[in-house]
Amino acid sequence: MRTAETLTELSGRLQRLEDLEEIRRLYVDYGRHLDDCDPVAYTSLFARDAKIRLGPVLRADGREEIERAANKMLGNLAAGEEKRSVHLIDTPRIELSGDTASGECVWAAIGRRTDGAEPSILVGRHVDELVREDGRWRFALRRGFIDIGALG
Repeated sequence: MRTAETLTELSGRLQRLEDLEEIRRLYVDYGRHLDDCDPVAYTSLFARDAKIRLGPVLRADGREEIERAANKMLGNLAAGEEKRSVHLIDTPRIELSGDTASGECVWAAIGRRTDGAEPSILVGRHVDELVREDGRWRFALRRGFIDIGALG
C-alpha cells in the first residue's frame, strides 16, 4: 500500500472515531442539560429544523419551538436549588453514514418528588436521527419511549 493511500485510510478511520466520540458526548450532554435545567444548552443540541417527539412531555418542530417547550418544561434552577432529576445514559448504538447517523440508547431518569415521597424512576430509550450541521453533530429527530414506569 502506498503512503498516500495509508494516510487517506488512517484519516478516514480517525474521522470516524472523532465522529463517534462527538455523538457519544451529545448523548451525555443531553442528560446533563436536562438535570441542570438549562433550556438554552439543551436546545443547542438540536439541528435548526429538528423534530422532537418525547411522548406527551415534549413535542416540537424546529430549534425555536424546542427552546420554547424546553423553557416551559425545565425552567431554570435557582441558585442553590437541588437538582430535580438525574439521567443515566447507556452507551448508545451509533451507525454513521457520512454527515448523517442513526442512534439508539437506553436511559433511566430518577426524579425528586416535591412531596417528599420516594423518587420516581423511569426507564426508556431514545431512537435518533443525527446530522452534522455547521461542523457539529446534532439531533435531527429524537423520539423517546418509556419502557418501565409511568409519568405522573
